[in-house]
Amino acid sequence: MTTPTQRLEALGLVLPDVPAPAAAYQPVAQVGELVLTAGQLPIVGGALQATGKVGDALDTDEAAALARLAALNVLAAAASAVGGLDVLRIVKATVFVASTPDFHEQHLVANGASALFGEVLGDHGVHARSAVGVSVLPLDSPVEVEAICTRVG
Repeated sequence: MTTPTQRLEALGLVLPDVPAPAAAYQPVAQVGELVLTAGQLPIVGGALQATGKVGDALDTDEAAALARLAALNVLAAAASAVGGLDVLRIVKATVFVASTPDFHEQHLVANGASALFGEVLGDHGVHARSAVGVSVLPLDSPVEVEAICTRVG
């Protein structure tokens, strides 16, 4: 049986450093057994990968790919709190999508994050989820992903 770390490597991905907060908050907080991540943007190497609204500047597939990047940052933040990727379980994910008023595929954008959680964590990546359309996100990011997690094992 493969571990989440092995699955991440097989996907050609590396768990990034936890992105530094852009304001007055911490990237992760723990309350008892629960670990709550701050909203994570699709930041790679310190740079936001796209800006604008889904349904205008970006399409569903492009936004789903960005949600996947943001989810990788969620994994990094959560893993830093629980002692590593191999003992992490996603309980609930929330995906915010900055979208035009006539865009109705937030759930498909959110699939980018959900798919990554499942691919990396297997059964521990299966989670409850909300996909929410919003008018704007920090730094004009198209997506933001946060999660409630726990340690397993």
